[in-house]
Amino acid sequence: MTPPLSVPGRPTTAQSVARAVTDVLQPRNVLVAGMVALGGIAGGPAGLAWGLLAALCAGLVPAAYIEFERKRGTWGDRHVVDRTKRAPIFLVILASIGTGVLLMTLGHAPAEVIRAMVALWLMTVVLLSVNTVWKISVDSAVASAVVALLAVVHDPWWLAAYAVTAAVCWSRVALGYHTVLQTVAGAALGALTAGAWLGA
Repeated sequence: MTPPLSVPGRPTTAQSVARAVTDVLQPRNVLVAGMVALGGIAGGPAGLAWGLLAALCAGLVPAAYIEFERKRGTWGDRHVVDRTKRAPIFLVILASIGTGVLLMTLGHAPAEVIRAMVALWLMTVVLLSVNTVWKISVDSAVASAVVALLAVVHDPWWLAAYAVTAAVCWSRVALGYHTVLQTVAGAALGALTAGAWLGA
C-alpha cells in the first residue's frame, strides 16, 4: 500500500501536541488556576475571592492587554515572538500586579496571597530586565513559579506538578519559540519565586 504523501506546511503530530500544550498551559490559564487554588488554600472560602483578584491582576488583565494589542496589529499573536516588543507587556503586568497588592493590603487579604503576588512582581522585574538582551521564556517561568508557590504555601507534594512545567518547556522548544536554555532559565527563575515568597 502506498503511504500517504506528506502535506507541505502541515504540522507533525508532535507539533500539534506541543501547540495544544502551550495553548492550554499558557500563563493566563496557569495563573488563574494557581492563584485561585492558592487563595483557597490560604484563606478558605473567603480566600477564594482574593485568589480571584490575584488571578485577575496577574493573569487576566495582562492577557486582555496582549489580545487588545494583537487586534490592533501591534504583534501577530499572544506569543509576541519579537522580544523588543515585549517591554510594554511587562510594564502592564507590573502595574496590574502592583495594583492588586495594594488592594489586597488595604483589604487585609491572606498574607500568603499578598506575598505570592509580591514574588510574581519581583519575577516580572527580572523577566523585563533579562528580556532587554535575551529572550527568556515567560511561559516556562510562570509554569514553574505557580508550582513553586503552591509547594511552599501548601505542601511539597505540589513539586510533582513540575512535570507540567517540563511539558510547557518542551512545547515552547518544539514550536520554535525558545531554545532549551531559554526555557530552563525561565523555569529556574520561576522556582526562585519560592525564595522570594519566603523572604517577603
